[in-house]
Amino acid sequence: MKTIEYYMSLPYRMEIIPDPEEGGYTVWYPDLPGCLTCSETMEHIIETAVDAKKAWLEAAIDEGLQIPEPSRDEDISKYSGQFKLRIPKSLHRSLAIHAKREGISMNQYCNYLLAMNDAVHSGN
Repeated sequence: MKTIEYYMSLPYRMEIIPDPEEGGYTVWYPDLPGCLTCSETMEHIIETAVDAKKAWLEAAIDEGLQIPEPSRDEDISKYSGQFKLRIPKSLHRSLAIHAKREGISMNQYCNYLLAMNDAVHSGN
């Protein structure tokens, strides 16, 4: 069985997404479904991201889940990281309220929700 040290040493790609409207950053690991975190400052984002990756890996090992190795052949350059989405006003309001309750921007909150739902439906 591979150890936490083994997985922590692998070059997992990390993506940092700034929130220009409300400030702060969301960081996630595309190869680790649902592994993401937020930080208010760029100074702390790497430390926060490494902590989130370690916690995700520890939980996966404890639960006996299969941990994917970093992908190498994906052409990520064709994706900008942005898309426009129209939603009902009531949903917009609800998302804004929940994000405020969590103390993060609505963009960060929606990114979290999308990543978590994507992880559930990705089969990993």
